[in-house]
Parts: sequence; structure tokens; C-alpha cells
Amino acid sequence: MKKFYITTAIPYANAKPHIGTAMDYLYADILLRYQIAQGNDALLSVGTDEHGTKVAEKAAANGQSPQEFVDELQPHFEMMRQKLDLDFPHIRNVRTTDEQHARRVEEIWRRLDQAGLIYKDTYEGWYCVGCESFIPENEARAMNFICNDHQKPLEKLSEDNYYLAVSKYTAKIREFIKTAVKPEFRGRELLDLIKDGAKDVSISRPVDKLEWGIPVPGDESQVMYVWIDALSNYLTVIGYPENDEYRDFWPADIEIVGKDIARFHAIIWPAMLLGLGLELPRQLMIHGFINVGGAKMSKSLGNVVSPLEIIDEYGVDAFRYYFARHIPTFEDGDFTWEKFEAAYNGELANDLGNLVSRVANMAKKYMAGDLSSIADANSMSTTSAYLDNLQLATAIDDVWLQIQRANKFVDDQKPWQLAKTGESDQLAATMSKLVSDIRMIARGLLPFLPETSAKIDEIFGSDTVPDTIPILFPKKYLHTEEPSRK
Repeated sequence: MKKFYITTAIPYANAKPHIGTAMDYLYADILLRYQIAQGNDALLSVGTDEHGTKVAEKAAANGQSPQEFVDELQPHFEMMRQKLDLDFPHIRNVRTTDEQHARRVEEIWRRLDQAGLIYKDTYEGWYCVGCESFIPENEARAMNFICNDHQKPLEKLSEDNYYLAVSKYTAKIREFIKTAVKPEFRGRELLDLIKDGAKDVSISRPVDKLEWGIPVPGDESQVMYVWIDALSNYLTVIGYPENDEYRDFWPADIEIVGKDIARFHAIIWPAMLLGLGLELPRQLMIHGFINVGGAKMSKSLGNVVSPLEIIDEYGVDAFRYYFARHIPTFEDGDFTWEKFEAAYNGELANDLGNLVSRVANMAKKYMAGDLSSIADANSMSTTSAYLDNLQLATAIDDVWLQIQRANKFVDDQKPWQLAKTGESDQLAATMSKLVSDIRMIARGLLPFLPETSAKIDEIFGSDTVPDTIPILFPKKYLHTEEPSRK
């Protein structure tokens, strides 16, 4: 049994979780369930990033202490994970305000300092509070000193901070990006950022500018830069440095992040790991953003879509299906209620739901519900190959191809006609193939639609078809007009 470790970026606890957080969780859970199905001892880390300027500012605006504020938000993140049907027995959760995490991060700082990678200097430059990011002068000028993501002016800073000597590892960081980053075009973008060499980065803030953070060991006048604190979670959650369990799971096999925070994970994080003498993650999976009707999701535009609304109205597997299959794994994707309901009714209800219902009822009618003599088909090796390459949308496309082929087989073979004409051998062979194929489809769907896979297995997984066949996806037109009423 192989150990397999997947990490997700921990979201800022300055607001309720949004659809980007849900995408991290969804992709990670798909890969986690796939690895478990392969017989591996897989572990997934999740958590919340609870320090930093924007958390402190939001708490102050709410008239709360930062700790009160993040504590109040925590149940919303827990609810999101529960609603998404994550595989909880294989998940570790970390909050960066946890005492154990803070203690371990302090030790990480000490070890980087002992390795000669931390020094003090004056930072003169720009900072984006929304991104919690120091912005180089050339990049600040290129964006006209306004953050592209948050549409707010950058702050000009002049302060004495500690620095991490990232530049020492430029060559190794380039090699990491070339070999580990998926997809390759994101790797090329990251390589372009360090074409003139990786730059040393400020890794602390003066306490008179920011109190809400982990203190720098040995210097109470400084707190750690929030990204040093946050990135360390991938190690602290598995016990680094004092608990030897971390050796079982490190290096991470897959780290999953959005494109907006790729640079931190591809440049700063490898430098930290190299300074600690640890191996680098095997793969860094970078996904895009979700737009709504072609526009960036924004409260001011009134187009924010809540993952919980989708799940509550259509079920968790409908959410998992659309965002796994209809959002490109590595690029930006688009959501509209029209597209979602077309996929729900046309693909989940018609393609899959009708197939399962038709075959189950025919098995009861033509086989007396007896499946005991039917052997299982081989697993879908192409789906596994796509998942191994992190091509999640392509993998579920492959499963759907099997569903479409099974539907076509029903239409071509016409079991009802075979029964009518007394072709019993051909009817038995046809039904045997259909049941075998549906069992294979259920296995292929397991990482993506675990609830639906289990329901299909309840119907076809034993020797007898149950008396009651559930409707997997009842048709719904909650946001679009029902075709019969147009």
C-alpha cells in the first residue's frame, strides 16, 4: 500500500467560503477517492489561513477581535466541506491560529535562520493587502499601481523586515517548475516571472503595522509574513518537524492551487523546502477561475453563485458533475444557470438516470431481477490514465462516453424486441453486457459522483435487483423555463 498525500490551498478566513474554495476541495476529493480506490493510503489536507492584514482589518470593521472573527467563520468552512461530501476519514484540517501549528511554524523559521537563509533589510516597495503580496516595482508599474484582482490601489511601504534568500535556489526552482507544474503553460508563465532570477522576498512585517500574526522567534517587533505561516501548513498538519509521521507522507504527491496564488507555491514554497532540506512536491496542479456568463464573479455585479445554493437545490453530485466536467480542469470556465440545468437535465437525468432506470426495470422484467450469473467488466483503464495525469474533465468525459455507448447499445439491441420474438440467448447476452457495463460505469463515477455511484451499486452490485428503483436525478427547471412550457 502506497502513501499518497494531496494538499489544498488554505483560503483566507476573511469571508465565507466561495466557489473557488469549493473547486479546490472538489478536485482534491476526486483525486483522493481515486487513490483510495487504487488501494493507496491517501491523505488530504484542508484548512484556513487566519492571520494577516485583511483578516485583522475585516475583524476591526466588524467590531471583533481577529480571533473572534475567524472563530465565527469556521463553521461556514466546515459546512462547505460537509455539503461537498468530502471523504472525511482521510482528511486533516488545520487552522493557522492553532497553537500547535504556530509552534511548528516558529521551528520552521528557526531552521531556515540556522541554514543562513534569513537576513534583515529595508523593504521599499508596494504591497497588496487583498493578495497579501509584496509587489515588485516593475509589476506595480505594469498594473498602474492598482491590483488587477481586487481593483484597489497598492500601498507603498518602507519598513525594516526579514528576508528569505530565495535567489539562492533559482536553478532548482526553475527545474521544479519545469517538471512539477501542471499544466505546462502555467509553468511557462511562472518561468517568465523568474527569467532574470528568483528574487529574495520579505517574510515579516513590523508589529506596529500588523499585530495579527505569528511572532518572529527572538524578535517581538516583527510578525511573520502571512504566506510563510500559510505555506507551512502543508508540513505542520502532518506533524513536521517533531512527529515522524510526516516522513510517511512527505513529499506531497499533488498540491492543488488556483492560478492567482501559483507564484507563492512555485517560487517561495520550494525555496523554504530546500532550505529545510526537504524534498519538493511531486506535482503542482494549477486550476483557473470560474466566470459567470463570461464575466468575473463579483458582488458589485450581483453575479456571485453560491455552491451551497446549487447543492441544496440539485444535490451534491449535480454540483460535483458540472464543475468537474464542464469547467476545464486547468483553464477558466463559465457557469450560467442555463448551462447548468441543460447539463443536469440532459446528461444526468437523461443520459445516466434513464440508462440506470431502463436497464434495472428490464432486468426485473426479463431476468426476474437475477444478476447472480453476470460477471463484472474490466475497469476503464483510459479513465485511470487521465486521472493519473490530473485531467479530471477528460476523465469524466471518458466515463460519459461509456454511458452514451451503453444507451446506444440499448437502442440498437432493443431487448424488448428480443423478448417479444423469443430470442432468449441474445436477450440474456444483451442484458448481461448492459449490467456488466453499468457496474463498470459506477466504478468509474466513484471519484466524481460518490453518492450516485453508491446508489447504482445498490441496484446492480448484488445478485438481485431491488424492488424499488430510485430516480437518480429528477428533472428540475428552477432557473430556466421547462421546454414543454415554452
